[in-house]
Amino acid sequence: MLFDERPKERREDLFDREAELAAIMDNINRPLLVLSGVRRIGKTSLLLVALNELGHDYILIDARELKANYGRRDLYSLLSKALSSRLSRLADVLKGVRGVNIMGNYVEISWRGRDYISLAELFDALNRRRLIVAIDEAQRLRGPMGAELREALAHAYDYDRNLTFVLTGSEVGLLHELIGVDDPSSPLYGRYYHEVQLGRFSEEQSAEFLRRGFEEAKLKVGEEVIDEMVRLFDGIPGWLTFAGNQYLAARSLEEVRERAIGVALRELENLVEEKSRASPSAGRRYRLALKCIAEGRDTWSSLRRCVEEGEGVTVSSSVLDNILRTLERLSIVKDYEFLDPVYKEAARRLR
Repeated sequence: MLFDERPKERREDLFDREAELAAIMDNINRPLLVLSGVRRIGKTSLLLVALNELGHDYILIDARELKANYGRRDLYSLLSKALSSRLSRLADVLKGVRGVNIMGNYVEISWRGRDYISLAELFDALNRRRLIVAIDEAQRLRGPMGAELREALAHAYDYDRNLTFVLTGSEVGLLHELIGVDDPSSPLYGRYYHEVQLGRFSEEQSAEFLRRGFEEAKLKVGEEVIDEMVRLFDGIPGWLTFAGNQYLAARSLEEVRERAIGVALRELENLVEEKSRASPSAGRRYRLALKCIAEGRDTWSSLRRCVEEGEGVTVSSSVLDNILRTLERLSIVKDYEFLDPVYKEAARRLR
């Protein structure tokens, strides 16, 4: 079903991503692939369909479960969960590996002590089998363990010929930072990886997606409703799916719009709250910067003036530059424009 809000897993449920799916299939024997695109563009669905189509053994690590300041225990717990979910396929690979114990249907991994196993050693053990290691929202792995992870990925890139790593990320700048694409000190610097970038649907594709979704739901919807949804959600499949579902429930375009903005607003508020925990003034300035950009301040000088007027104090160039760079690395804005129109409207409502 096109309007199923859960990630798609079957090829027949994936709308108009044949080129991107083919790109993954054609490059799956490379050591490292990256799937990138803005939030709700369909990366997880594409990944799951590709994994099922390929027929190779795989593990899927959902890095969204990690907290910002995660430690080694948190990361190894996540790896344990991923391996446990595929234990029936991987038990023979994991048996006898130092630091790895199979307890019933759960995989225990030693993250410290005498039996500690490093990430590189774990990847070497998994290399006994042709295996795809998929990491969803991999930019969340930045932080305390980021450097060690890069070292382990570089080691696997060079020596573990049976492994392919597939990383997805909606915060594209942060994902590239994790890999170290522009950092000569990164062990992955200069190594080739194939990147599949997921773009938005065209207006025609968006309209066809909505028509088919409503047909599957057996609801006749006028073209004026479809046209307005296309205008509101700018070709982002996740929002189109959300809109279709909400319209089935509410039969009101205005209700659909308000619910979508409410979802985006909560996400922006979470970002501001996270920055506020580090520094109350930082939280205020992120909020002001988001509101000012949403109101059309599209030059550095006009944005600075708007933030200073809201703050009532002068704001240094370096502080504002850091805010802008962070919002771009998070794939929220680019060149003083929101990448998602729903986020733009939500930012106007920040308090």
